[in-house]
Amino acid sequence: MSLIKFNKRNRFFPWTNEGLKSFLSDDAFFTHNFLEEDSLMPAMNVKEHDMDYEIEFAAPGFSKEDFEVTIDDNILNVTGEKKKELEEKEEEFTRREFSYSSFKRSLALPKSVNMDQDVKATYKDGILKLKLQKKEDFKEQSKRVIEIL
Repeated sequence: MSLIKFNKRNRFFPWTNEGLKSFLSDDAFFTHNFLEEDSLMPAMNVKEHDMDYEIEFAAPGFSKEDFEVTIDDNILNVTGEKKKELEEKEEEFTRREFSYSSFKRSLALPKSVNMDQDVKATYKDGILKLKLQKKEDFKEQSKRVIEIL
């Protein structure tokens, strides 16, 4: 007997017997989420260095003009939106294709980020990289142990 690995995270094809039954039940179409929000978000890395924070987003297929990076009330917002349209007309047919993809990620920034310094942003090889400078005089608070009663 051989074992087959079952991937429960396969959100695009929920066509097992139970998945199909629940999908076809009343109102299941409106509550079933094929594309959960986290599956559409780009992968993100956050690195802390002595003098700065480096945040990377994996967003291949975008161009640097497709991004908007803002900071509002210590919240870093990164939005990417890409639209593409292609239309071909020939004598007897018209072919039109389009695609659209977007995402938005928001992060609460720590108090150690220097809001007076500019954020450096680069986009190369599908990676959006942001560098946020730390405050020079910011001291990390010592770890506090909380007693549980």
